[in-house]
Order: sequence, then structure tokens, then C-alpha cells
Amino acid sequence: MKNKGLIAIVVIIVLAIVGYFVFKPKPETEQAAAPEATAPADTGTTPAPEATAPAQPATTQEAAKAPEVITIATAGPITGDLAEFGAQMKSGAEKAVADLNAAGGVMGKQLKLQVGDDQCDPKQAVAVANDLVSKGVVFVAGHFCSGSSIPASAVYHEEGILQITPASTNPKFTEDPAAAGWKTVFRTCGRDDQQGAFAGPWIAEHFKGKNAAIVDDKSAYGKGLADLTKEAMNKAGLQEVVHESITAGEQDYTALVSKLKAANVDVIYFGGYHPEAALIVKQAREQGLNAQLLSGDSLNTQEFATLAGPAADGVMFTNAAEARNLPSAKTVVESFRKDGFEPEGYTLATYAAIQVWAQAVTKAGTTDAEKVAEALRGGSWDTVIGKLSFDAKGDLTSSTYVWYEFQGGKYAEANK
Repeated sequence: MKNKGLIAIVVIIVLAIVGYFVFKPKPETEQAAAPEATAPADTGTTPAPEATAPAQPATTQEAAKAPEVITIATAGPITGDLAEFGAQMKSGAEKAVADLNAAGGVMGKQLKLQVGDDQCDPKQAVAVANDLVSKGVVFVAGHFCSGSSIPASAVYHEEGILQITPASTNPKFTEDPAAAGWKTVFRTCGRDDQQGAFAGPWIAEHFKGKNAAIVDDKSAYGKGLADLTKEAMNKAGLQEVVHESITAGEQDYTALVSKLKAANVDVIYFGGYHPEAALIVKQAREQGLNAQLLSGDSLNTQEFATLAGPAADGVMFTNAAEARNLPSAKTVVESFRKDGFEPEGYTLATYAAIQVWAQAVTKAGTTDAEKVAEALRGGSWDTVIGKLSFDAKGDLTSSTYVWYEFQGGKYAEANK
């Protein structure tokens, strides 16, 4: 019995040893390797590293094919009471950019246009200028109001951005920067001292011995123009009997009209914008005051006649000679009209601002503001508003003013 028990024990030990080696678990490293070998067969797809590896070269190729752009801007009253002028500037800028891009761009690069809305508010203008800086603009065709262009110019100067306004006529816009040694401020319009020097003597001659009134809206543009016109009129021999200022944005100017009526005023020169001018002349007619209303270039919009109604008839204003009639503007004007837009006011002056900048960039071979400014001062440029050249301050070397008159809801150059 003892022998049989011993044999049984030996058999159990042998079976245990054999079972250990046969059924021994595989090491973790062997188990982990199995999925790598079987994954491709199981999924039928390329492993992730192989699939994503070619993506980097593809992205590089796409970036290489992306067209380079030069970002420029226009800024003005896109909204608010003077939005009519903002629409003119925006349309002029868009058309100029589209035409330049269609012709191959500037230095082989396409132009991208940014539009800033300052509502002719000085504080908003500074905010707009800083926003345009953040968007990488190298040039700004703007702003519209002198009260906006002047504070915004400090931002552009600090950031090395060239500025050409198509509309701001206050002499300080170029005088102050020139005195400070700035070189990158220009305009494609005349100055109020030139406009006043034209209007003042004319008023003194045509209203000799009559009662004249000077009224302004306290703005940088309006007061500046009124003061310079008054100065020129006084030098020519006519003194005003009334000199008043109004607050822009008000709706009731009957108190002003009563004062003008009491002074038996024959002619009113208004320095300000068309919404207030329309209210003044309309309320004057309603009170029986038929004095001649004269003003400056800010009345060069059909919207004045819309706001003033029949009272607009006979109202006159000064501005540069009508650019739409120039041979240089014929093709562009026709294109605007084909698109259903009448390029009045500052439309073509904005177009011209971008034109001269593009030509100067091409000549300078760079968008660097100071180098482009140097090129601008050293050349004569063909534009839609004629051949332009600039003096050391950035003003036009030649600017001619004429009178315009409203009749039947439209304005045209006056033969006076």
C-alpha cells in the first residue's frame, strides 16, 4: 500500500510541473505587443501617425499659395447725421480698391479695405484710429470732419501710418503736424483759408452796403471756415452786423432766425454742416426772412435739398470745381453710374487719395509711410480729380474754388 501511495504522489508532482510550463501566462510585454500587430488588419485603416504625417507639408503649401495683401482703410461718418458723406467716402474707397486689384494690385499684392465709423466724433475717431492700427493698416483715406481727422492723425503718426484726408479743410490739419516735423499727413482737398479767401471778398462785393451775418456751429470745420471767411470779408470792406454760434444737432433755430430778422440781415454766411443749414434756411423762410444763405463745401450733397425742401432754392456754397465733369473722371464716373451710384461730394476725392497713395507706393517700392510721403512730395500724380502735387506740408499746390447753387432740388456750378 505504501508503494502505491508513493507512486501516486510522484505522478501528481510530475503533472503539476508539466501543467505549470504548459499553462504558464505570457509576460505583459508580449501581451501588449499583440494589438500593434493585429490593429491594421482589424481596422483596415492607416495608423494615425502615418495618416497625419503628410498634413504638415500640405498646410505649408496652402500658406504659400495664399495671396499676400496690403491692408488700407477709409474712415468717416458711416452712421449718424453726416452718414451721407460717409457713404460717399466708402463708395469711393471701395471702387478705387476694386479697380486697383483688377489691375494687379499694388506691388503685386491685392488690397484689403477696412472701414472705420467715427460719426464725426473726435473721441470716436481716436478709438477708430486705434482699431485700424490693430488691424494692420498701412494707409488711411480719411477722416471726413476736421474735428475727427486732427486727433486721429496723432495716432497714425505714432504708429507710422500715412494719412490722406479727402475732406478735412481746417488749416490746422496740416499746419500743426508740419510745425511738429511730421511728414505723413496729406489732403486731396483745399483748405478753409483758401475757401474763405475766395468767399469773403465775393460777399463783400455782391452785398456791399448790405447787412451780413456770420453763423457757425462751433465745430473745428464750421467755426474755422466761418472765421476765415469773416476775416477775408472784413478785409474787403464789409463788416457783419450779427455774429452767432449754434449747437449742432438741435432742431429749433427760431431764436436765431428772430435775431437775424430783427437785424434786417440780407445775407447769412453759415460755417457748418448741411443738416443744420437746412433747418436754418427752412425756419427762416417760415418766419418770412428771405436773406441769402451762403455756406462752404459741406453742402455738396443732394440731401441738403431733401432736408430743406423748396427753401433750398437759391442757396449757394463754395467747393472745388466739379470733378465729375473732368475728362480724367469720365470712365470712373460712368462706372459708378452704371452701378446706380452718383459719385457726388467726396466720392472722387477719396478715390483720388487711394490713387495717389498707390502710385507713390509703387514709386517708393514700399508701404513705409515716410518713404511713401517723400515720394508723394516729389512727384505729380494723375488722378480722377486731375493732376495733383503736394507741398511740404502735405497740402495741394493748387486748389480752385467756385460757387454752386441749388435750384429745383439739385445743385450745379453757378455763373456768378
